[in-house]
Amino acid sequence: MAAEDTTLNDNQYLTFVLENELFALNIGSVREVLELTSITKVPRTPEFIRGVINLRGRAVPVVDLRMKFGMGETRRTVNTCIIIVEVELDGESTVLGALADSVQEVYEMESSQIEPPPRMGTRIKAEFITGMGKSGDRFIVILDINKVFSAEELTLAADAGRGQPLAEGREVAVDAGA
Repeated sequence: MAAEDTTLNDNQYLTFVLENELFALNIGSVREVLELTSITKVPRTPEFIRGVINLRGRAVPVVDLRMKFGMGETRRTVNTCIIIVEVELDGESTVLGALADSVQEVYEMESSQIEPPPRMGTRIKAEFITGMGKSGDRFIVILDINKVFSAEELTLAADAGRGQPLAEGREVAVDAGA
């Protein structure tokens, strides 16, 4: 029984929406979910790195998953939020925010309910996907957040969050009309 308790989070996933598609992250990589706030643009970063937010006095880089996956820019709505995740690469841990159109729920799926990633038919690279689950008649794309970003992209995101002054006039809200 104790072994089951230690793996409890292994089958829990935070589900969220990007462009009407349902995605999930293992709950173990999620720290919290925030309402969308002002994002401070950081010069000379890739387009999908939208900037940084002030999270309890710490600058945290924010990435736009829709842009990373070629879905276009996330638009500000009443449901738009930032999922704060911890990403690991080569033993290094980076905290970043990921924009989502909306967050749905924490969903439990046993490993028997998860199919391998498809070889084709999705615009997201197969190596980013841990597997495919189902909720009713909708598929859930389960992402491996540790593989979505390259080492270079994570370094750029981490650098965006280090030592950047949150100066007046640099805060940029996510555009509703762009």
